[in-house]
Amino acid sequence: MEKSAERLKVLKKIEELEREEKWDIDVEEDPETKTLMPNQIDYLNKKLTSKIANFFANIAGTSFYEKLIKKRQLIIKEVKGIENFLQVKEGAIITCNHFNVCDNYAVWRVIKPYMKGKNLWKVIREGNYTNSPPPFGFILRNCNTLPLSSNVETMKNFMSAVNVLLKRGEKILVYPEQAMWWNYKKPRPFKSGAFRFAATNLVPVIPFFITMEDSDVLDADGFYVQEYTIHIMPAIYPDKNKTRNENMEELRSKNFEVWKEVYEKTYNTKLEYLKNK
Repeated sequence: MEKSAERLKVLKKIEELEREEKWDIDVEEDPETKTLMPNQIDYLNKKLTSKIANFFANIAGTSFYEKLIKKRQLIIKEVKGIENFLQVKEGAIITCNHFNVCDNYAVWRVIKPYMKGKNLWKVIREGNYTNSPPPFGFILRNCNTLPLSSNVETMKNFMSAVNVLLKRGEKILVYPEQAMWWNYKKPRPFKSGAFRFAATNLVPVIPFFITMEDSDVLDADGFYVQEYTIHIMPAIYPDKNKTRNENMEELRSKNFEVWKEVYEKTYNTKLEYLKNK
């Protein structure tokens, strides 16, 4: 089967960005970003309409991804370290590498049996919330998502919601690499947001890292569907005796080191990036 020209273009762009060390630039044709205003978002689903939309969005999202699993278009091969997740009883930030639109559901599916009725909250891109077409737009807007915003007042509400959720014991998934790079296996340098949330609220970071290998199934673009192994590492805790900035940097550094260790051990190769000559 001939490989999709569009997918090959994406892979070429990823290689170029890696060489240029532009780690947080999107490589897909994402929806145009429209500014999310404060009156357009009910972050904590306090309104009845938000609760109803949340209920149906979760049903729709689950149905969509479970069909992909049934068709072997999403394959979770193995989970390593679930005991590390189970040891964290309080609110926490979950970090994960971002390489596919399915990776957040893979994380959710492996922890769902242990969540005691709670949902996983996901930080998402502003444009994905404000401008994604139906039916995915409905899911992205209502499936326990926390959209970022270019509006200052909206971001104040965002930060307040994150603080409330962490204090009441919720788990929030954040992609510290920011941009999604399709099927990219290496860990990339982190943005600070995930670690700021954890340091501000003195809650742990639980590092997840998903490694991949070819399955025997071809996708619609002529590439082998990847089988996921989900690695869950021990939680990293901030030090209450250190400043927020000190904790942010320490959490970020330790998180990257454990991702790097999993990458090198799984793929049996040293983490090295392409460089321009």
